[in-house]
Amino acid sequence: MVARWAVACAERVLPLLEADDPARSDIDDALARTRAYSAGHGTSAEEISKRMVAVKAAGAASTPAGAAAARAVAQASAVAHMGAHALGAAAYAVKAVDLSHRDNPSAVDDEIRWQLAELTDDERAALRQLPALGVDSAGPLGQGLLARGILGSTIRELQTDIGTRRG
Repeated sequence: MVARWAVACAERVLPLLEADDPARSDIDDALARTRAYSAGHGTSAEEISKRMVAVKAAGAASTPAGAAAARAVAQASAVAHMGAHALGAAAYAVKAVDLSHRDNPSAVDDEIRWQLAELTDDERAALRQLPALGVDSAGPLGQGLLARGILGSTIRELQTDIGTRRG
């Protein structure tokens, strides 16, 4: 349900990615597979088995903004594993925008507003079912990397707007 939104968030920042050809090819393939998955093609098992390809390719990005953009794709591709990764895709997209637009303080807010406007009612309802960031001890919305810094503040803002219960 939320893979379409995760892909939209990741695609929006993909132009920030500069990487060698094999890594770029892996990122583009992960995005295409996730786009197909969001349209009902492929299986969760197939996507889960390939979700780490984009994670590894993100390490080949030549800029911090590009690495964040690649991680947005990696998070989107992990939606087949767990829907909460959609929020990770959005958060990494915002981080990419932040890193590439240091001279524009409104860029982050603009990106979050775009992401929220892009959500369908069904996607909002699905995301509303996820635990609030930091409440669950396991999974992508636990106390790990997504709970800190701009990633955490982005997810908290998204969840507040979506109406996620706080615990």
